[in-house]
Amino acid sequence: MYRCHIQPVMGNFELEDVNRSDIKSAIHGLPPQTASMTLAVIKLFFREAIEMGLIEKSPVHGLRGPKVIVSPRRFLTWEELDRLNFGRYQKQIRFLALHGLRWSEAVALTPEDIRGGKVYITKSIHGSTKSAAGVRVVPLVSEFEAFPRHARTLRKVLIPHGITIHSLRHTYAYILKKQGIHVTTAQRLLGHSDPKVTLAVYTQVLDSEIDDAGVTLTLMINSDHSSEMSDVKPRRAAGRAAI
Repeated sequence: MYRCHIQPVMGNFELEDVNRSDIKSAIHGLPPQTASMTLAVIKLFFREAIEMGLIEKSPVHGLRGPKVIVSPRRFLTWEELDRLNFGRYQKQIRFLALHGLRWSEAVALTPEDIRGGKVYITKSIHGSTKSAAGVRVVPLVSEFEAFPRHARTLRKVLIPHGITIHSLRHTYAYILKKQGIHVTTAQRLLGHSDPKVTLAVYTQVLDSEIDDAGVTLTLMINSDHSSEMSDVKPRRAAGRAAI
């Protein structure tokens, strides 16, 4: 955020010379999510400057960024994943969707990390995994093939299908949920430090699942009603016989 959006506008300014107009210029025209992240970095700079006694007042205090509209997360069902053709990167894309690795973890994998029917995730392209929970073992369920070094290679393949590389990680979580894998097990498989993150992914549903829920409840109610009726009829018959 600093290198791309802050430094070009006010990277050479003295802290005490930066005003609200400069800050607004830095975030003007940026996509809402990027503008909010950039503003957060600027706020961090000035908060630290005040703590260090370099300035007395922050020009960014009270300044709000554009409203961020979060779009629904996109993922694939198993049926979609099984049907779609991703060309020369079919194996890599399926591997991500069926093992839940982050891109940085997948790129760092070597054949030595695949053994005994398991994938051993101990590192990322940046060195260590995102967190201690990222060091994990997941069952191997599809063929591994080395990944291209740049994410944009797979992005180009995925864009026509309306998904991103991270969508494949959500696909893995969704498949786990559909197969009845408990959320705490999914947390370990996904390498989440916080189970709330896993739960947020697990609460994703398709419109068809809402309809399925209605059908399931209707069948349950009708089944219970039929059982009650079958219990009542013999008692009535017995009553007439006794009279």
